[in-house]
Amino acid sequence: MSEFSKTLELINSRMPRQALSGKLYHDVDVYQDDLEQIWHKNWIFAGHTFEIEKPGQYLSLQVGKYPVIVVRDQNNIVRAFHNSCRHRGSRICSAEKGKVAKLVCPYHQWTFDLDGKLLFAANMGDSFKSDEHGLIPVHCQVVETYVYICVAESPPDFNQFRDAVTPFISPHNLRDCKVAYESNLVEKGNWKLVFENNRECYHCNGNHPELLNSFVENLSVAGVAGAVDPELQDHWNKCEAGGLPSHMVMDKDGQYRMTRIPLSKGAVSYTMNGKAAVNHRLDKSGVDNIGALLYFHYPSTWNHFLGDFAVTFRVLPLGVDSTLVTTKWLIHKDAQEGKDYDLDHLTKVWPATNDQDRRLVEESYIGVGSPAYTPGYFSEVAENGVCQFVDWYCETMKKQVKGG
Repeated sequence: MSEFSKTLELINSRMPRQALSGKLYHDVDVYQDDLEQIWHKNWIFAGHTFEIEKPGQYLSLQVGKYPVIVVRDQNNIVRAFHNSCRHRGSRICSAEKGKVAKLVCPYHQWTFDLDGKLLFAANMGDSFKSDEHGLIPVHCQVVETYVYICVAESPPDFNQFRDAVTPFISPHNLRDCKVAYESNLVEKGNWKLVFENNRECYHCNGNHPELLNSFVENLSVAGVAGAVDPELQDHWNKCEAGGLPSHMVMDKDGQYRMTRIPLSKGAVSYTMNGKAAVNHRLDKSGVDNIGALLYFHYPSTWNHFLGDFAVTFRVLPLGVDSTLVTTKWLIHKDAQEGKDYDLDHLTKVWPATNDQDRRLVEESYIGVGSPAYTPGYFSEVAENGVCQFVDWYCETMKKQVKGG
């Protein structure tokens, strides 16, 4: 039996609405299958175009086994390349971010232009053909400043997602944004546990006092179709009258979803007192309180958009037992710290919430590794979102073995 067959056997043994078995989180071979069948075949959120605003600015990330560079070239085109020199494979860019005139390998100084073309390779002899040794491109797509990359030879279609997400994000004018603050948190747990924890708020009352000053989970948008409560319907109607798409849109395969929700009574933003954190509004809808636009795209990102700022999250697996979560606070580019916003007021909720989630993920990872662990069943009331994610994971893995 192949290693992937063992993974599928574990997946196929899962009962409907049941959690995953411990081996699907702890087994190294399962993790390798996750990389090959999900992370190496799907579109992964890398960052935002305004983070690489000028030619030569780049960001780097590790997508499973693949180090990748995303760079803006001389013609203002955002490109992605495998971060591996065409000589002997050294990483070219080791920093997470930077600005360069050319991409120069630190090992033997092979020099590449920002469009990937090899410009200089010393002492290679007369027979060497530099035009055959440019950087290997990675598929790259941009939607409303979001840069998505895919390391597969043949990426899945991106247009359906682009068409679905654009109307939701466009009114927030991200082209006029900047990153006010960024945090990186390594959670000592499998990537699936990180996303599972995000997809339910069953745990919130006992763990997230800061977040619950403003956030209220609406169970009718938690992951399955059902009756929409009147308060949510009124919120959707109000926002859509102001030109903000709000009714839930979900991919038929469950890979992405967008919707707007109201916040707790009196709250307009994710802050400790529920008041706005930034004087500059991102949207121009004229709606007093737009609540929060929530959107996820498996396997790498979830996002929250408020009236005054947005928070984007990127998930990257570092190992079977380690996951990097990067959080960025996006505000209007003209907003000035100390005048238009206070950084502590802007950011206080999410670092606390992220650290609380880290602890929950790490304790779960230890617990599901016990030989005594038996998968439980998801609540039909409070865990439809996490069940939807687990269903998506299982069906995606099954589909890969059938050839898509």
